[in-house]
Amino acid sequence: MKKVVSRAYVILIAIFLYLPIATLIILSFNKSKSMSVWTGFTFDWYSEMIHDRLMMNAILNTFSIALISALIATIIGTMACIGMKNMTKRVQNLLLGFNNIPLLNADIVTGISLMLSFLAFGISLGYTTILISHITFSIPYVILSVRPRMNKKTEGLYEAALDLGASHSYAFRKVVLPELIPGITSGFLLSFTMSVDDFIITYFTRGAGINTISTRIYSEIKVGIRPSLFALSTVVFLTALIILLIINFKTQRGGEREIEIF
Repeated sequence: MKKVVSRAYVILIAIFLYLPIATLIILSFNKSKSMSVWTGFTFDWYSEMIHDRLMMNAILNTFSIALISALIATIIGTMACIGMKNMTKRVQNLLLGFNNIPLLNADIVTGISLMLSFLAFGISLGYTTILISHITFSIPYVILSVRPRMNKKTEGLYEAALDLGASHSYAFRKVVLPELIPGITSGFLLSFTMSVDDFIITYFTRGAGINTISTRIYSEIKVGIRPSLFALSTVVFLTALIILLIINFKTQRGGEREIEIF
């Protein structure tokens, strides 16, 4: 009985989470614009999405900003973790406290603050301001991902490499960096995901004529939902699913190789 209830609970949660996504995918192939009537199978909405210049520009802006901001935030966050390692415990705790403030702060407060800062310094809102904003709110996530990897084991391996005659740069590249790679990868992927998903901060810092997927969808919803939005959401979901499956597959293969070596 306990096993039946547990399975039913898991199935219920899965239905609750994925039924709306399945409905969205089905509607993206519906020939009718109605969400309640099925009139036939079609790829017209995907074709409309591809030929929509504004939508394609929004997609390009979204992923270019996400990729660049995640890369820069990962570099800055990793360097910050390495720098904090050589500081006193008190200073480290103080900096980590400041790092946690943006995570706890409301997005709307962060968005308005960044917008006012740009305007105060005479910076025109546009692509660059969105990029700077995304780098700003991504850095704390990178620090939280990389920081746990900077432990005593990493420090001990680094000192051991120096004792064996390795240079500082060589010991960092061959000993410390491989230990940090899982945290760096997690920080990069988290920053990329947060950037793609962000709406509030982007809305306040984007300026006129610049759209991402989230702001473009918000603009179109105000005049009516078109099935091309369902097509776009389906493409984004399937892309994320494929990337997740690839990452999980590589992680599983890596774990199996470590077990075999052991």
